[in-house]
Amino acid sequence: MSLTVYRRAHFNAAHRLYKEGWSDEKNLEVFGKCSNPKYHGHNYELEVGLSGEIDPETGFLIDLKKLKEIIKEEVEDPFDHKNLNEEVPEFQNLNPTVENIAIVIWNKLRERLDPKYDISVKLYETPRNFVVYNG
Repeated sequence: MSLTVYRRAHFNAAHRLYKEGWSDEKNLEVFGKCSNPKYHGHNYELEVGLSGEIDPETGFLIDLKKLKEIIKEEVEDPFDHKNLNEEVPEFQNLNPTVENIAIVIWNKLRERLDPKYDISVKLYETPRNFVVYNG
């Protein structure tokens, strides 16, 4: 029997959406107020889903405490209260759109979790804007 378990997490981060080499006017046209050269912030809500088979010995798909620790180490600690453009290495040359942030999170989790799990990352940038990435 396959099922999915979820863990929610939260982080606050600042970013600026822009393309280097474009004028401020062109960045404003494409990215709107998110291209503010002084940055802006979001209260991100994250849902990580793991799908797979229940371990018959434990009754767990995964120990959720372990999943909580991995999310804290890979997402919350490096992203929370950070300027994504300036302080998070993955975004030095990658525009920190909600789409790219979700993919980076998925990749970081994929490296830490057993390949037997299918991973889903749902990332809310605002209560109405979110992305789902399944790898």
